[in-house]
Amino acid sequence: MNLRKAVFAMAEAKGVLLPAYVVADESGSMAPYQRELGDGVASLCEKLRAEPMVAAKLRLAVLGFSDDVQVRLAVADMRTETTVPRLVIRGVTNYQAVFEDLLQRIPGDVKWLRGEGYRVHRPVVFLLSDGQPTDGSSWHAPHAELTDRDRTPTAPNIIACGLGDAWAQTMVKVATRPEFAFLAKSGTDVGRAISEFFHSLTMSLVASGHALNSANPQLVVNRPDQFTMAIDEVGR
Repeated sequence: MNLRKAVFAMAEAKGVLLPAYVVADESGSMAPYQRELGDGVASLCEKLRAEPMVAAKLRLAVLGFSDDVQVRLAVADMRTETTVPRLVIRGVTNYQAVFEDLLQRIPGDVKWLRGEGYRVHRPVVFLLSDGQPTDGSSWHAPHAELTDRDRTPTAPNIIACGLGDAWAQTMVKVATRPEFAFLAKSGTDVGRAISEFFHSLTMSLVASGHALNSANPQLVVNRPDQFTMAIDEVGR
């Protein structure tokens, strides 16, 4: 068996992975909801640990962003990961930091996973923000490069969920498809919306993990309860 065939056989033996990134707003306005953030992350980790067949197909990362991006959990196999990531409230809402970080992080993670002998499904990013970016439009350029599949072959699918003071049009710009942008319904309690976000995220990852085992592997995205499609809110 030549080297190319050997590498292919090893990839086949290890299968396909879906790298998933949870990117959570840690800015000061989230302070009243730190418990819901913590509970949501803990519930996500526990659910994936309880679904080892699904967790085997996923690699989870948790990132917190405000002035910069902090790694709360590097890409991990939740079957063996024992820690629960802790989000820390701090600073403002800098979107540029998010997309510059992902622009470096995702290609590196995918390269590493491939080096471990896996085939890698297109990564997915679940972004949760409760406000408008404080860095104006400076995030547009790194976001455009991150999501351009010609410039960034590992460009992720991005699901954007806004609540509180977040604007619908911003979520639509962040998401890679209009149907991937969601906004909490007017009047919805922010704490409840955060809980619904994590519940939907968990169900999306579980369903996507199951789909990777099927003849038609695909990303499954569930709309959180108490959220509407942001595209339906734009222009109102």
